[in-house]
Amino acid sequence: MTSNTYDIIIIGAGAAGLMCAATAAQMGQSVLILDHADKVGKKILISGGGRCNFTNRLTTPNHFISANPHFCKSALARFSAQDFINMVEAAEISYHERKHGQLFCDDSAKEILEMLMAPCREYGVRIQLNAKVNTITEKNHQFTVESDRGTFTSTSLVIATGGLSIPKMGATPFGITLAERFGLNVNQPVAGLVPFTFTGQEKESLKSLAGISLDVTVSCGPHAFSEAMLFTHRGLSGPAILQISSYWEPGDTLTINLLPKLGINTLLALKEQRPDAQLTTVLSELLPKRLVQLLMAGELGETKIRQLNKKQLLLIISLLQDWQLKPNGTEGYRTAEVTVGGVDTNELSSKSMESKKIPGLYFIGEVVDVTGHLGGFNFQWAWSSAYAAAMAIVES
Repeated sequence: MTSNTYDIIIIGAGAAGLMCAATAAQMGQSVLILDHADKVGKKILISGGGRCNFTNRLTTPNHFISANPHFCKSALARFSAQDFINMVEAAEISYHERKHGQLFCDDSAKEILEMLMAPCREYGVRIQLNAKVNTITEKNHQFTVESDRGTFTSTSLVIATGGLSIPKMGATPFGITLAERFGLNVNQPVAGLVPFTFTGQEKESLKSLAGISLDVTVSCGPHAFSEAMLFTHRGLSGPAILQISSYWEPGDTLTINLLPKLGINTLLALKEQRPDAQLTTVLSELLPKRLVQLLMAGELGETKIRQLNKKQLLLIISLLQDWQLKPNGTEGYRTAEVTVGGVDTNELSSKSMESKKIPGLYFIGEVVDVTGHLGGFNFQWAWSSAYAAAMAIVES
């Protein structure tokens, strides 16, 4: 074997690429990682405010978005959230669970990166950073990768370049472009887990509420999430908004329930208890005052609650629980946490992540049309898809 020939070449030194390399190298494969970035695992390091939301204990296939919702099942079953938790515990990394099954390091995301890097060092994975890949060709089941760091060959090529989100960290469409050049179909990528923006009067109204956060239920079509929503200078953000954004399409309207636990009986009881209180006064005890003033502007807000009949109270509840907003767009890849869409899963084996058209070519992680919900699911997909590809290469 020459120094430039490897069993596996991996393009991308992010979560999926490092997981794939560590797994394959421990099984005796020679591995080269190429990446144009100057550091490995950048998304790992910034995730969870520097503590890395490395997986979700409650992971199921239902937590993923894909044109084929069944595609993720095989990889997730073969390498589960518990399997990654076992790795974390074996590395003696202390962690804690937050709401909805989200797991974070107690100390630093650097521990997860080091857990992946340790076997890469021990088993001789070569990592070439600041490497610009110029061309990739395939002939007679062998891949040739020409870069400004040299020309390398392998029988297996793994594309782990991630998605298009957060370009300031070096995200590029490399993986998508390569898939298309090799004749694979790609489902149009869009920004996911991303804040919404508004224009005109809606933008000005929401801007006046900037900084307010409250628990809501937000829905778009058949999908709904109950978590915190944050008003920003540009529009809406917060976990509930980020979650629903992955399902939103231009032109869709959001339905926001500002008081998911409030019913007509609550207001009827208040009418009996505090008949002379103004409507805005009562509602400001249930919702942020600035929000109440915006929604109840005019004579209605100044009305005493005893002056409202049941029909009017029902209309008020409807307004608060069925608030309709129509975003003009999202903040895009600049702030998106993930990319929705990617390499069409019909082009890949769900067991191995290998291209059905080109033997030896694999796609893993975010570049594939599998996108997780907020809360550690996208990292789990990186681990699971990387493991599936690595083991398939080893077993072949």
